[in-house]
Amino acid sequence: MYNKAESRNFYALVAAGGLIVGIGLIAAYLMEEHGHIITGMNNQIVWGMPHVFAIFMIVAASGVLNVASVGSVFGRAAYKARAPLSGLLSIALLAGGLTVLMLDLGRADRLIVAMTHYNLTSVFAWNVVLYSGLFSFVAIYLWTMMEQRMNPWSKPAGFVVFAWRIILTTGTGLIFAFLVARQAYGSALLPPMFIVASFAWGLAVFHLAQAAMYAWNGKTPGPEIMRRMRILLGIFVLGTLYFVFAYHLTNLYFAKQTGFEQFILAGGGIFPWLFWAGYVFLGSLLPLLFLFHSGLHKTSYTVIASLLVILGSFAFLYVFIIGGQAYPLFIFPGYEASSSFGDGQIASYSPSLPEFLLGFGGIGVAFLITAISARVLNLLPHDIPDRRKRDAY
Repeated sequence: MYNKAESRNFYALVAAGGLIVGIGLIAAYLMEEHGHIITGMNNQIVWGMPHVFAIFMIVAASGVLNVASVGSVFGRAAYKARAPLSGLLSIALLAGGLTVLMLDLGRADRLIVAMTHYNLTSVFAWNVVLYSGLFSFVAIYLWTMMEQRMNPWSKPAGFVVFAWRIILTTGTGLIFAFLVARQAYGSALLPPMFIVASFAWGLAVFHLAQAAMYAWNGKTPGPEIMRRMRILLGIFVLGTLYFVFAYHLTNLYFAKQTGFEQFILAGGGIFPWLFWAGYVFLGSLLPLLFLFHSGLHKTSYTVIASLLVILGSFAFLYVFIIGGQAYPLFIFPGYEASSSFGDGQIASYSPSLPEFLLGFGGIGVAFLITAISARVLNLLPHDIPDRRKRDAY
């Protein structure tokens, strides 16, 4: 039972989340009514700031399930206690990301066409199936964990979800890997890079949600499980940094990509700043210091590291998505191309307020689903206090 103060605080949080969602819907309406002319997007940069928010939430929705996978698939009891919250966060993040993605298209009602007329040669059509499948499989997975008579099916369901989320993130990476009409993309490294990045981003989101739930209930997680999850996040951050390094090193090896790499890493205005200062330093190296330094083991430092990882992911996606579109495609190597359509020229882009509001509206959707469901279903992880059981994890 919740006391009156807790109920008031809960309804205040729900109202705040609803307000953010409402503002996001207003931004979507303005973009629908006036067109994308009120945004910073143009004929060269058609995926703007809303796509940065959407891709982050979709990728994190896959990665946050890693907590459930470690528990159900690999049999770690401490993680298994967190599996229901992991599944809920996955559904919430995917719903928030797809909300932004659909509303940014301008004609969200055309989704019905995509759902009823499949073009199996399109990677976007594949993702319609992958997203719908993740919703369904995670919902069934939650059912097997929360319904006692369905518990024997929990591990098989966990295996299916584990495989499906890997396929889904691969599909997200393939959206860019198959896109040869941009100088930045068309690399086989992108699917595995997105898979490893999803582990880091999803676990960072889980750390924040778990810390908020424990603080709300006046409890603290077990120090041993926090140590393991902190180290796990550090490993994922290192893995992501490695794949990003390999991706850029591979591009630098090919002469046709040298100009793009120089643009992104050195002379591209805001993009090198966001990459080196935003992603590499603030989003990777500084969190690694918080996660691995022996004197910084408190939960608050893990929360700070998780926030930095999330901010770094936004910096990375901005450089990857916006910077990748801003740099022109060299159709005729060795020749200079120009036209009234901006061929051969670096495109400019400045995100507008409606784009940010729509993105935050998607985060609001994820927050509302998480807050309401966690309260109704009581998904606070309960650690086993017995030392002998804890050591058996």
